[in-house]
Amino acid sequence: MQTTYNGLELPPGGQPIEYSDGQYVVPDHPIVPYIEGDGTGRDIWKAAQRVFDAAVEKAYGGRRAIRWFEIYAGEKAFRQFGNWLPDDSVAAARDLRVSIKGPLTTPVGGGIRSLNVALRQTLDLYTCVRPVKYYQGVPSPVKHPEKLDIVIFRENTEDVYAGVEFKQGSDDAARLISFLNDDLLAKTKKKVRLDSGVGIKPISIFGSKRLVRAAIRFAIENNRKTVTLVHKGNIQKFTEGAFREWGYEVAVEEFRAQIVTERESWILGNLEANPHLTPAENAALIEPGLDMANQAYQDAVAAEVKAIIEAIGQSHGNGAWKSKVLVNDRIADSIFQQIILRPEDYSVLATTNLNGDYISDAAAAQVGGLGIAPGANIGDGYAVFEATHGTAPKYADKDLINPGSVILSGVMLLELIGWKEAALSIEQALEKTILQKFVTYDFERQTAAATKVGTSEFATRIIGNL
Repeated sequence: MQTTYNGLELPPGGQPIEYSDGQYVVPDHPIVPYIEGDGTGRDIWKAAQRVFDAAVEKAYGGRRAIRWFEIYAGEKAFRQFGNWLPDDSVAAARDLRVSIKGPLTTPVGGGIRSLNVALRQTLDLYTCVRPVKYYQGVPSPVKHPEKLDIVIFRENTEDVYAGVEFKQGSDDAARLISFLNDDLLAKTKKKVRLDSGVGIKPISIFGSKRLVRAAIRFAIENNRKTVTLVHKGNIQKFTEGAFREWGYEVAVEEFRAQIVTERESWILGNLEANPHLTPAENAALIEPGLDMANQAYQDAVAAEVKAIIEAIGQSHGNGAWKSKVLVNDRIADSIFQQIILRPEDYSVLATTNLNGDYISDAAAAQVGGLGIAPGANIGDGYAVFEATHGTAPKYADKDLINPGSVILSGVMLLELIGWKEAALSIEQALEKTILQKFVTYDFERQTAAATKVGTSEFATRIIGNL
């Protein structure tokens, strides 16, 4: 490991976080890299860092402390080094394993996309984790925002975000369209219009299974009751539909003792209600209209029921399945309605990349918006926590913006390294501050009789409420 990055020496008295046998090994004074961010990132990072340090001090009485180490990306990096993302910043995030960043701008002419891509590729940050829960006092557009408490696991490396696309009119697009039309689609009525831009949507077994595996592990370790596979498999059968199938395979093959699928729960529930049901009768209950299918299909469903009862009837039957993590699936467009009408039915969502992007923002809108929406990009032994909103450059350096997103991202960081007491104290102090109606302008304008404060003053009140 280097001793300097971007010309800066590591902070004295700090030690790097290690990773061994699937666990983080955290010293009492870990070195944690941070990118303050562009625009309002400067304000919210300063405020958030004060909160983190105060919470750790109060929770551990000086025995523990984070040694913060600045690394550079975005505008600050470009001005100082002529590079939007210096190699040393990526190296520091890799060597020190756990880092946090504020929002970063997209420069004119592009290029900053390489920041997220480089970090995700170098550190293999394959999971975007977005917890969405309600804090009392936060203004919300729904009647019962407190019913929503979900954690979204969004696959972070594949889908349309893989960046495999070709511009309309380019030679590469023409070659690909020709191959599709003249070869793969030659014997069908399907054709790609010649004036199309073309993108490729890769969804792999490897990428899908490790994402779902992480989601199920989280559910088991955190006493979450359900894991929902979110997909558009009714239309995109070999990508989104395959994600669903591979997700169920992970659940059944790797977590058999801890989970039950929704379909299995129906079968076991029917048998408990009527122990004399035959497999064929049970099959008819789980698939209404089965009697209209051909006999071969009816026999196949009955055989499936029989096999499930033989395999898990003893271990999961007689109500035992009710204490297991329920793994189910929902169509992507349906989940938007479900998290509004029946939010209490959902706990952990495992999604493909694009679906997770949409759903996480839609869910955040119910509990206060992106201003307090935390997030993390996590791999095996590496994590980058981040504010999920933009840079809002017109508000930069004006001490106005809600620092909640980066503060709650820091809560996630503290939880990851096992400093749960400090993490919980921040959450409680943040909620207490909001209940006192001592809030930044985004909440003040929606809250009766609230006191509007700036970014730094909001942080000061949180520290006072620790």
